[in-house]
Amino acid sequence: MLIHWIKRDGPTATASNKQSHNGSAHQIELRRVTKMYHGEAGAFPALKEIDLCVDAGESVAVIGKSGSGKSTLLNMLTGIDRPTSGQVLVGDTQLHALSERQLAAWRGRNVGVIFQFFQLLPTLTVLENVMLPMDFCGAYSPRERWERAISLLKQVGMDEQAQKLPSAISGGQQQRVAIARALANDPPILVADEPTGNLDSTTARSVFQLFEALVEQGKTIVIVTHDTDLARRVARTIVLSDGEIVAETMNHKNTQTVSMPLEAVHV
Repeated sequence: MLIHWIKRDGPTATASNKQSHNGSAHQIELRRVTKMYHGEAGAFPALKEIDLCVDAGESVAVIGKSGSGKSTLLNMLTGIDRPTSGQVLVGDTQLHALSERQLAAWRGRNVGVIFQFFQLLPTLTVLENVMLPMDFCGAYSPRERWERAISLLKQVGMDEQAQKLPSAISGGQQQRVAIARALANDPPILVADEPTGNLDSTTARSVFQLFEALVEQGKTIVIVTHDTDLARRVARTIVLSDGEIVAETMNHKNTQTVSMPLEAVHV
């Protein structure tokens, strides 16, 4: 996948909420998205006519039981998978209409993906892991890549570990490095799939603080999580069940407008 990342001259600017050429006023919009998988038992709907909008600079958590469609939803947002029907719009781009090569190039410019199991390359140092996306995209000069990687590692508190291999640092530290790597090409959107699933509660809160700081900087973040307490810390929480959005929560510092109590959702 990485070999298809496209060369570009510099970082992508953060998207605004201006109306796109697709007629959407949102940075991300899913319109009646359905995803069907086919197996020996027949067709199985992972997503059922999902409508979802996310604005630039917004933080959204997606929660639900295993098998509810959370990871499939993220795959739609990142172009890793295609809808069986419906439209996926990100800014001026219709993801559902792009070829595989075009999708890979688009991801390199626009989305940073953070995984539950970090996915750092074990034979590269922490610094080299963060530089890698810039190398593949041809973004920045070699000197700028090094400087940017060090700056990002400093932002996540990992600059003093830059020359270590991933195996020499803790899980929480690896996740911080993974966040820095996701920011390497300055994408406007970050997508995280269970980013705290393998971390203790203290480290998980620390990682979420990083996400909150990134939102303050204007990044758009969509997070899949099983942790309902942490889910309250984002602007909005979406609850999925059997491939459908069944509840939505608007979270605020002092008040909450809740369409369904999060405690009632078993994740």
